[in-house]
Amino acid sequence: MGRFDEKVVIITGAARGQGEAEARLFASEGAKVIIGDVLDAEGEAVAGDIGTAARYVHIDVSSESDWAALIASAIEFGGRIDVLVNNAAVIRPSAIEDTTLEQYMAVININQVGCFLGMKSVMPAMREAGGGSIVNISSIDGMSSKNGLISYTASKFATRGMTKTAAMEWGRYGIRVNSVHPGGVNTVMGNPINHPALETVPYANQAIARIGYPNEIANAVAFLASDDASYITGTELVVDGGWLTGRIEPGLPGASDPDPTSAYNA
Repeated sequence: MGRFDEKVVIITGAARGQGEAEARLFASEGAKVIIGDVLDAEGEAVAGDIGTAARYVHIDVSSESDWAALIASAIEFGGRIDVLVNNAAVIRPSAIEDTTLEQYMAVININQVGCFLGMKSVMPAMREAGGGSIVNISSIDGMSSKNGLISYTASKFATRGMTKTAAMEWGRYGIRVNSVHPGGVNTVMGNPINHPALETVPYANQAIARIGYPNEIANAVAFLASDDASYITGTELVVDGGWLTGRIEPGLPGASDPDPTSAYNA
């Protein structure tokens, strides 16, 4: 018996990386999974590998009509909707003065508008089913920021805020809404050149001195989506290896290594 037996789960951006890990985990725990993405070949391959418990549906998350088609497909596939994971996102680093409005809105439309449309689209089916769980993937950049991330940070702060509004409005219908805030994750977004040094060196001064892995984010998402989190809503689960907690300062008492780069230069 799995935590998601007889449940129907929608995951966007699930053709690869973090979303794929989430899809595989939910399916392994009994769910019927709708894999939403624009990467058709990859999405079909993941669904095919999972088997009869998964279906791939093409979706541009910024399109209201695409959401309507996905919801219809999910209900036809499983008869209901129990969980939505708004995972689809893009990142396009650029200095503010070099960012055009078109470039800015391209990120906002996927990361922020896509999250809004996803929540709005699943709400009627979840309400009819007597409740459900929505997990919105934000970021540590939805709680802090870095230079060069004006559009990404704006969208992830918005995701964090929209999560709280939805939690307040829909709790009475048994719908819980929470956000997950990953740090670096070893995916195409987090390690685009797939270089081993990028799994460690940028994280040398955080408490857990490595990048995160997709299954670690998937486990956090599944917890919030499950009945194990039945009294949790409107909250933020940070999964960042301690990045936001603070930075270890070499040479000060308590530093495990006076030169945190030495382990990576051996």
